Amino acid sequence: MIDFASARRRLVNILRDEGIIKSDRVERAMLSVPREEFLPNYLRLYAYEDTPLEVMYGQTISAPHMVAMMCELLDLKPGLRVLEVGTGTGYHAAVCAEAMERRGMIHTIEYYPGLALYATQNLARLSYLGVVHVFVGDGSKGLPKYAPFDRILVTAAAPRVPPKLFEQLSSDGIMVIPIEERFTQVLYVVTKEGGVPHMRPVTYVSFVKMRYSEE
Repeated sequence: MIDFASARRRLVNILRDEGIIKSDRVERAMLSVPREEFLPNYLRLYAYEDTPLEVMYGQTISAPHMVAMMCELLDLKPGLRVLEVGTGTGYHAAVCAEAMERRGMIHTIEYYPGLALYATQNLARLSYLGVVHVFVGDGSKGLPKYAPFDRILVTAAAPRVPPKLFEQLSSDGIMVIPIEERFTQVLYVVTKEGGVPHMRPVTYVSFVKMRYSEE
């Protein structure tokens, strides 16, 4: 039997020592969420390896260091309205919910209905559905009905910042998104300055590609 709690603590300690985890808020969130509960049984053995893992429909659950890094960049706090594009298995949304002390609202969109159902089941089992709401659809279009959002988290690489997502970002909001460049992908922090995007590059990354629509 694997002692998941001890493995989680060891990994979080490593990420803190490496400077990936900077805040007590993100450290507590990473310690609170059992990554193994968001994985199929055959992958649970690898829950606390710091690597992405392929799940169903060719999608992945991000590496723990990337989840922590993106949460730090989002500067999550209680009471925020958050949009996540790319629910996956629900793990990242759960970490965001814990970083917000389960106070606020996270709307998360998944393209694949089967994966959205799996994520919903995972989130329900761990009592996150009061904070996290799962939708099926084209994430590049966002959820205009629930906009504006204080934070937008994108977990799939887009060819550029989707205009409809940028429109749904509040004037003082933060978007974290991987963007495809010529030979690689770069993680950006996007803010609004005078209604136009200000983009700050952070690091090279590798994400699955977003189902992107300009319509």
